[in-house]
Amino acid sequence: MKTFLDENFLLAGKYSRRLFHGYAKDQPIYDYHNHLIPGQIAMDARYSNITEVWLGGDHYKWRIMRSLGADENLVSGNGDPKDKFSLYVKAVSKAIGNPLYHWSHMELRRYFGIDLILCPENTNKIWEQANEKLPELSVRKILSMSNVHTLCTTDSPVDNLEHHKRLMADPSLRVAVRPSFRPDPVLRIGSEGFRTFIDELSKASGVEVNGIDRLKQALINRMDYFGAAGCVVADHALDEICYADAMEHEADQLLKARLSGSCLDKKSIIEYQSVVLRFLASEYRKRNWVMQLHIGALRNVNKSMLLKLGPDTGYDAVHDIPVAAALAGLMDAIERDGGLPKTVLFCLNPKDNYALLTIGGCFAGAGTAGKIQFGPAWWFNDHIDGMTKQLADLAAVGVLGTFIGMLTDSRSFLSFPRHEYFRRILCSYIGDKVENGELPWDEKWLGGIVEDICFHNARAYFEHKGLIDQHY
Repeated sequence: MKTFLDENFLLAGKYSRRLFHGYAKDQPIYDYHNHLIPGQIAMDARYSNITEVWLGGDHYKWRIMRSLGADENLVSGNGDPKDKFSLYVKAVSKAIGNPLYHWSHMELRRYFGIDLILCPENTNKIWEQANEKLPELSVRKILSMSNVHTLCTTDSPVDNLEHHKRLMADPSLRVAVRPSFRPDPVLRIGSEGFRTFIDELSKASGVEVNGIDRLKQALINRMDYFGAAGCVVADHALDEICYADAMEHEADQLLKARLSGSCLDKKSIIEYQSVVLRFLASEYRKRNWVMQLHIGALRNVNKSMLLKLGPDTGYDAVHDIPVAAALAGLMDAIERDGGLPKTVLFCLNPKDNYALLTIGGCFAGAGTAGKIQFGPAWWFNDHIDGMTKQLADLAAVGVLGTFIGMLTDSRSFLSFPRHEYFRRILCSYIGDKVENGELPWDEKWLGGIVEDICFHNARAYFEHKGLIDQHY
């Protein structure tokens, strides 16, 4: 029997162990998509107890806590921090097979030096030991301990980016913290909050948006603003992929109608979205930004809890709608407009893996290795089986050696061991192929591929000539 979570955790063979310990383990982290709060980095925040840093805003953890039938006040509410912590320990002790079981133990060990097993009997000891250690763990200390090179946060187009500017000007910071341009509200023309957001965009950009041309100029102004703050990526949640071959004048009429108070049918919404997405993609290409498309979430399933708690609180699921034809049409139209930007396709439903992989492979282009990326196992897929399947599918019909590796997609500064988790699975996947005679054992060659996937590919993909590699 192997020891739980020892140095060779998930590494069964000698080749996987040599790849992890010799090539993967010490690579820096390029976390190109997360939901961390830049203001907490700017002020080098500290936390009053482990509940605050571990459970605050983390809907991954909230979901398993709710499985015990707990009152919501002890999950996302204002319940006693110790009681919340106790509930999480009890929940995770039952969640064997869930990656949270591994991640939580790894986080306790990596940041707090605690190797106790998460179970109700150890709750008080872990609570006391973690809180005793916590004063030493400011946000920047955690980033340093995690060997983070770059973070790309997720930011509204109307954000003033004051914290990013402050971080750029801070010579003591050894991590590049870059904003990501997330213009989802611009596309949600059918939503109740659309006109309010357009008013905010008008104010932030200095352009009164009253038609499609003015909308484009407002977005250009904001993209210029983000670029000056170090932005290298734009991000979109395309839960449902839809595409129509609409013309710009049609989108102009639809936007004006919506701003005047009219409601639009689904066909009209798709036409407007298609025109705006094509425009945005062309601007990303000009700036050499990466376009990320997160595909396949079924959001806010429990409408009662949406009204009570708001979005992003743990009530989303995996969608099962078709994606291939619409995605292919959208990417082809952007390519015909002048060429796709570098694009990462994230797949929430594994049934769509081959669709995204093979469609992306149709748009490989000169000048960029791995121009269209099949994104890492995301959200409900970032467990052992999901990561292994993502690697296997990518290797089977794509080129594994150009993959840009893992991200946290997290709201917690303690989530960076997810990169270690991925790296162990990656090395196990490759090492097992050597053990099985599917690959030759050439340590320098395979070690180089591992290093590239863990760090170098992402850095080369997101960085570009003229971009200052700030503070690192």
